[in-house]
Amino acid sequence: MKNYDDATAFLGPWGRFQQIVFFLLCASIFPNGLGAFSLVFVTDIPSHHCLVPEINLTQDWRTAIIPIEVVNGKQELSRCSRYRLDVVRNLSAQGFIPGRDVNLTDLEQEGCVDGWSYSRDIYQSTIVSEFDLVCSEQWKQPFTSTIYFLGVLFGSFSSGQLSDRYGRKPALFVTMAVQTIFTFAEIFSPSWTVLSILLFISGLGQISNYVSAFVLGTEILTGNVRVLFSSMGVCLGFAFGYMMLPLFAYYLRDWKSLLLALSVPGLLYLPLWWFIPESPRWLLSQGRVEEAEAIVRKAAKWNKVQAPGVIFQDYSIPADETKTHPKEHHNVFSLLRTRNMRNTTVSLCLVWFTLSTGYFGLSLNTSRLHADPYISCFISAAVEIPAYISSWLALLYLSRRLSVICILLLGGVSLYFIQLVPQSLSNLSVALEMLGKFGITAGTSLMFAYTAELYPTVLRNTATGICTTVSRVGSCIAPFLLQLSIYFKYLPYITMGSLAVVSVFATLFLPESFGRPLPETIQQMHKRERCTNQEGPFKSQPWFFLCGGSKCSQVIGFFSSNLVSSKHVQ
Repeated sequence: MKNYDDATAFLGPWGRFQQIVFFLLCASIFPNGLGAFSLVFVTDIPSHHCLVPEINLTQDWRTAIIPIEVVNGKQELSRCSRYRLDVVRNLSAQGFIPGRDVNLTDLEQEGCVDGWSYSRDIYQSTIVSEFDLVCSEQWKQPFTSTIYFLGVLFGSFSSGQLSDRYGRKPALFVTMAVQTIFTFAEIFSPSWTVLSILLFISGLGQISNYVSAFVLGTEILTGNVRVLFSSMGVCLGFAFGYMMLPLFAYYLRDWKSLLLALSVPGLLYLPLWWFIPESPRWLLSQGRVEEAEAIVRKAAKWNKVQAPGVIFQDYSIPADETKTHPKEHHNVFSLLRTRNMRNTTVSLCLVWFTLSTGYFGLSLNTSRLHADPYISCFISAAVEIPAYISSWLALLYLSRRLSVICILLLGGVSLYFIQLVPQSLSNLSVALEMLGKFGITAGTSLMFAYTAELYPTVLRNTATGICTTVSRVGSCIAPFLLQLSIYFKYLPYITMGSLAVVSVFATLFLPESFGRPLPETIQQMHKRERCTNQEGPFKSQPWFFLCGGSKCSQVIGFFSSNLVSSKHVQ
């Protein structure tokens, strides 16, 4: 029996067909990078204070009516209170001068009963100024991002199973359409509630589009081209879109104009339906051999090579599996059926959760890195380019477990060290935060490829979708995680660093996939896991017997096993 890679080897690794699929799928990710962090600008809080109506006040009292508060060691105008207007008006009419005739600390204060005045130095408007999400309503500002990421969470959960059931290509284009249509609809939101509902729905298509494109490319491409696509191709497509976001936001300072500009690119991708094929691997897993052969023959024409008479003559699902589970439809519970699959799934979910919490926490924090939020966003986006290149090199030459562990340690330790930097060296703090972002971003790229390599074709999109679903729980809490800085400035960094260290131990127990073909069936996945547990120098080491042959032997001998794994030929 030939596997898919062997059956399609006549196509070559990098013909016209692979080039078209590679670049079109990478291009389909571009709007994701534009839209994923648009909330950094759409929900940013401009400087504001209580609105003072046009009444007869002297200039001294008009200037002094807003109290001065000390925030983080700096004096600034109060955002949520003012001195009582009727009292100030009487004092102004009597000719009293604030600070000389009147002690301002003795005056009674009131809330912003007439609304707020927002600075237009950076933004013309955001949803915060549009719907007054400040003071008693300020909880809605981070909750807006959480609602969006809840949509991403549910989209990740459902799209993976829909993709495994109905195909990679339909899932890709449906989620692209959802993302585009509802991003455009947000412009017409009459209230924060309506906007939140539309954000939730647009979030359903955000990461679902990314995962569908990733899995489709992973299954069509082979060898080092697949590694390049899964580790750097789609990721760079996302990063370039992310880097363009501050440019769009800089010239479009109004949140509605920005969302309109972000929704337009989605319309340009409709013609891709006629150029991006369905995954032949998925068609074969569904028993649709003729359709799979038709796609591969078309690819052979594009590559100008001769296809054999029968391409998948020797390609079939093992007979014992066919008899036991004819045309079985797998779902999320299939990921938990056996002990090995449960261990793999749980460990992966923890690592994904950690990486997503750190990635979105650091990305949403960019407006606080620099006085100019546009520069901050660009720096945060630009640091992803070397991160993705590093993950690609790691996937080519290092074992998966060793790569993920090193990346997690780099990100976690960098975030821990931020609290040790004196305030006078603020640039060093920014550098450490960006180093942490570098590590976590590289880890995220690695985990997409690693997860796809561990699961069989019949479960690959479901598994990737479930892992990204769990990771989106981290993205949902990330906006509120940043609010912990109110209690202790470095608490968000300590939390993210601690999660990274815990995830290092979970990674130790994942199977190795470096240099091995993608599993096509669940049986092949189990066979790989058994080989991973049995391989390596564990049983020849004295400490193996001291540990009683248990899992702790793998922890102690981890680096030794990875030295062996890294000798495989990719």
